[in-house]
Order: sequence, then structure tokens, then C-alpha cells
Amino acid sequence: MTTQALQFAETYVAEDLVLRTARSLATEVGLDAVTPGVGATLRFLAAAGSARAVVEIGTGTGVSGLWLLRGMRPDGILTTIDVEAEHQRIARRIFQEAGFPSGRTRIISGRALDVLPRLADGAYDLIFVDSEVAEYSACVEAALRLLRPGGMLALHGALAAGRIGDPAARDVETVTVREVVKAIRESEEWTPALLPTGEGLLVAVKR
Repeated sequence: MTTQALQFAETYVAEDLVLRTARSLATEVGLDAVTPGVGATLRFLAAAGSARAVVEIGTGTGVSGLWLLRGMRPDGILTTIDVEAEHQRIARRIFQEAGFPSGRTRIISGRALDVLPRLADGAYDLIFVDSEVAEYSACVEAALRLLRPGGMLALHGALAAGRIGDPAARDVETVTVREVVKAIRESEEWTPALLPTGEGLLVAVKR
């Protein structure tokens, strides 16, 4: 596939002013927000699963959260977790500007690995992981407990910045992503697919 075709796919669903603002704010605070292609995929997954309860690990400035909210059911609640309270303050404002009342989001400040054990088993329809790569394996393990049967996992950065298929790439981050992606593929508890959108989005349905 050509670079031009990939670029067309990434921008196939346009972002509105609120999303563009959230993306600009992410850049200002030094974050790499998900691409529009990844965002559109998250919205699609939430809509396809009629998601009512979603967990997002990595709030950022609200880009991915806003995409998720727009795909969820009107009565759905997004639980979003991040260690940076200041980023979450921005995200809260973005959600409000997009017209979502505060009751549609549960914004929790803290480390995901400290917060996830407090969430209910089998209570969630979709979990999106966009956190530190070192936490990916633990987050996937937690997702298996938190998701209902048929619930979906979405793991961002699954192509390890394009290094995933390079056997010479042996840096810690690439090796960690490679191991997590392989473990999900070989597990009998997941039905996965690896999508080449953005930095790579691994999606898997809990059996």
C-alpha cells in the first residue's frame, strides 16, 4: 500500500474543532495523541459493541477519550485513568466543550496498575490501553478480568514505531511490545487482529 493511500485512510474521518483543539493541547504538553485513524477506529469499536462501560488507560488531553465517547451508547460512562492530573484537567474541559455532561466520565488520577484492581470483574465492554509500554502486559492481564465475554481490548502502539517486524530491533520497548502481541495471538482467551493504523492498534475480543 502506498504512503498516499495510508495517509488518505488516516484522515478519512475528519476531526472537528474540539478534537483539533485537544490534539493541539496534547502537542503543547509534549504528548503524542492517537492519530485520527486510530480515533475513528476506537469510535467504531465502541459503536459496534454498543459500549456502555469503557476503560481508557492514558487520558492525555482527551483526544482518544472523545472519540470513544462519540461511539458509546448515550448512557455510557467512560472511566479514564492517568497519572497526570493536569492533563486530565484539560481533558475534562474538552469533554465538556464537546457537549458531554460530567456524569458521562469518571476521571481517575493515579497509576493504572494501582487503579485497575479496584474495578469490577466482567463489568466492561471495551478497554483501551495507551500507557507506558512497561505496563502493557499487566494491563492486558487486567483487561482479561475486567471485560465481559465478547468485550474488546484495544492496545495502542502495537507496531512499536515500525520496529515490530525487524528482528534486529532488540531495544527494551520493542521486545516488550513484541512479547505482548505474541502472547495475545497465542492465547486461547483472545481473538485478535493487528491493524496498521497510526502506531499500530491491536484489537482483541475476549472469548
